[in-house]
Amino acid sequence: MPQNKIIVPALLNAVLAAAYISLIAFLMINAEVWFGPAKGPLGFTAFLLTFVVSAAIVGTLVFGRPAMWYLNGLKKEAIYLLIYTIGFLLLITLIVFLIIVLAY
Repeated sequence: MPQNKIIVPALLNAVLAAAYISLIAFLMINAEVWFGPAKGPLGFTAFLLTFVVSAAIVGTLVFGRPAMWYLNGLKKEAIYLLIYTIGFLLLITLIVFLIIVLAY
């Protein structure tokens, strides 16, 4: 399998995961303004449900395609896809931290 058929999906998965994480962060920052203060256990329940659903979505983005490739016999390619995806996520994380340091 050509290297670009591994790198492109890895970059796409990392960008989609970062975009989803940014969307959830935006939701959490504005949740009290939009929904009002949390009253009773429902606020914590909503937070935990959001956390669990987010873990499932991001887990699927990071591990879903590599698992499918691995089970379909593309073991070497699946490992590289996972490594590249995590690498791109690390790069995006470093860029975000760099922006935070330079902006503040």
